[in-house]
Amino acid sequence: MEFQWCNKAFTTITGYEAEEALGQRGTILIGPDLEQGVHLYIIEKLMNWENFSTKALNNRKNGEVYLQRMSWTHLSDPETGNHWWLCSILELEEERTAPVEPVTKDTSKLDRESYAKVTEEVHRLTKENTRLHKLAQSVAKDANEDALTGLSNRRHFEVELKTWIENLRNYGTEFAVLYIDLDRFKFVNDTLGHDAGDRLLVSVANMLRQMTDKSDLVARLGGDEFVILKPLGNSALKVSSLADEIVQTMQAPFTFDGKSTSCSASVGMAIAKENMENPGQVVADADMALYHAKEQGKGRWSFFTDEMHAKSVATMQLASDLLLACERQEFIPYFQPLIDAQTGRIACAEMLVRWSHPTRGILAPAAFLDTAAQIGILKRIDEIIFESLHGALSRLDEARVQLPRVAVNVSAARLADPTFIHDIKSSGIEPERLTVEILESVYLDRMGDVVRWTIDELDELGVTVALDDFGTGHASVRGLLEIRPAILKVDRHFIQPIAADPNARPLAAAIIGIGKSLGMRVVAEGVESEEHARLVIEMGCDYLQGFHFGRPMSVDDLRDRLTKTGGVFWFGSQSDIEKSVVSGTVKAN
Repeated sequence: MEFQWCNKAFTTITGYEAEEALGQRGTILIGPDLEQGVHLYIIEKLMNWENFSTKALNNRKNGEVYLQRMSWTHLSDPETGNHWWLCSILELEEERTAPVEPVTKDTSKLDRESYAKVTEEVHRLTKENTRLHKLAQSVAKDANEDALTGLSNRRHFEVELKTWIENLRNYGTEFAVLYIDLDRFKFVNDTLGHDAGDRLLVSVANMLRQMTDKSDLVARLGGDEFVILKPLGNSALKVSSLADEIVQTMQAPFTFDGKSTSCSASVGMAIAKENMENPGQVVADADMALYHAKEQGKGRWSFFTDEMHAKSVATMQLASDLLLACERQEFIPYFQPLIDAQTGRIACAEMLVRWSHPTRGILAPAAFLDTAAQIGILKRIDEIIFESLHGALSRLDEARVQLPRVAVNVSAARLADPTFIHDIKSSGIEPERLTVEILESVYLDRMGDVVRWTIDELDELGVTVALDDFGTGHASVRGLLEIRPAILKVDRHFIQPIAADPNARPLAAAIIGIGKSLGMRVVAEGVESEEHARLVIEMGCDYLQGFHFGRPMSVDDLRDRLTKTGGVFWFGSQSDIEKSVVSGTVKAN
């Protein structure tokens, strides 16, 4: 605790000028004449983040004794996690009491009783003083220890890490960081209960104590994350051997109340070397190595490499470019046609995001969407793309080409945003010309009151609701019954195999049948050949989407395509053409 601010009254009462106090430890408020019990009481309350006040004799800077009331109020910032104490000091008039006369053998019975009470009170205060002293020691210990496992906590680890880095700079003492994460800890909590989860954490802590040396530091950072600081010595072999031992030991089943489950561990390692420009980065490097180990299948360990460093730098650069792209509104809409299975004409176009990068050209979502999600800008990208939709439709209308509908994908954050409906109403787009596609994962994970309200409002406006990527999530049928979308889009992973593998067809047909039985129009995604189209039409699909009819294209390319073909993207079989020509729905060009 260091002084950040004080007022003029503070300097008047304590004798400390502002420039003397600022940056100093809070202990300058504790004078030599402050009773020890009060001092320990203050420590106890501060450690527990409790608001409190004391009334006691204390000292000014010059040693003068005065009576004060000191009140402490805890302040915190939930966004940054920073904490402060606001301490107010009030000088009181000293309470004078008559001196206690010494007790003699001739003291009256009343005096003897008073003396006995005073003696008893002194004894009580002595015991209380001892209790508070022990409590202060316990609080100091708890401040450095994880309450559940007894390992060092995050605070103590961060303090120790600074010491290890200083030793590296001053004496060249290189060390390794092992970052450990339990792979299936949530599953243990969900299936066996939180008591089992706590027992597992304690078991892991004991295991790490047994595997490490006295010179190592073992800490629990929180949740199911542990970290080890280990002197490197002459070889990194001991470090890799320790990581291997941790991974192998955690493969064994974990038993709680007669029930057994497995909970493997992944380990990431990095070495703080003498020639490093920023050794404080070593923990983040180990964390990145841990992430790599999990990507490779979990239950394994991985060393931080130069390739990971390059990837980290590239990711940071990409994040910076994405933030700048939002400011410059470099995200643009592309469109992929949805074809009416009966007429071959375009029925709708799905709007997809592309990044018009100033040096790398047009980038597909796979190149940037994960990083955008990590830095929390998906909602802003959604907004930018949606804002461009009205202009794109206007350009198509001005060219006198017909695009009946356009579909937009909606992320979880956008669907849960109450302003989304307002944006649709103020966009200038006719609601009956708009389809909102909801990813299955969205409604399964985020089906809160706001999302329900949004879906109801879309229905009332006349906006068509479609369910995208159906079949890839869990509890899909439950979600269908809950939302009742007008359109069901069958994920391409169920459609693509049916042309080459007859065994894949019954599953695709069953999924399509679910939608049809509920009165929904069904879209087959991933149609890449004439055979695909023929099969899904036989299964009952109403609309077709895939590379067979065109890859995602810019609004100008879509306009040119519609102008050239008159809106016809596919003729189907010869019999389909004849039917269409007879009915007058397809131009024979």
